Amino acid sequence: MRTDDEMPGVTLLGAAGVKYPTDYDPNILETFKNKHLDNEYVVTFNCPEFTSLCPKTGQPDFGRIMINYIPREDMVESKSLKLYLFSFRNHGDFHEDCVNIIMKDLVKLMNPRYLEVSGMFTPRGGISIYPFANYGDDEHRDMVKARRLAAMRLQ
Repeated sequence: MRTDDEMPGVTLLGAAGVKYPTDYDPNILETFKNKHLDNEYVVTFNCPEFTSLCPKTGQPDFGRIMINYIPREDMVESKSLKLYLFSFRNHGDFHEDCVNIIMKDLVKLMNPRYLEVSGMFTPRGGISIYPFANYGDDEHRDMVKARRLAAMRLQ
C-alpha cells in the first residue's frame, strides 16, 4: 500500500469540494511515482464524454478520448486527468488541436516512454473526425511509426 509520503503531488484525489475548471488548465494535472520501473507496461484511459467547443461557431463538440502510455518514472493521477479533460469543455479548438494539446501536455508532465492520444468525435455536418497523435522516446521510435500506420488503416 502506498503511503502519503509516496504521493506528495496528489492533492485532488480524496479532497472534498474539488471545483471543476471552467477553462482549459494543464496545471491541474498531478503525478505520482511509478513503482514498477522494471516492467514496461501500458496504461489506458478512456474518456467517453469529452466535450470542447468549435473555435468558429462556439457550438459544442462531443467525442471519446483514448490515452495509452508506457510510463517512465511519473504517472498521471486519474482524477486530475479527469478534471484536466473537463477543462476543455469551454475551450474552442479543432478536434485535431485538442488531441495534440492533450498529447503534448501529458508528455511534458510525465516524460513517458511512449504515449498516444486518439479522438473519436461524433459527426458534425455528416463527417466524423478521428485524430491520432503519438510520441515515443528513442527506444520507441519504431512503435511511433507502426502505431501511426495502424491508426491510418483503422480509420
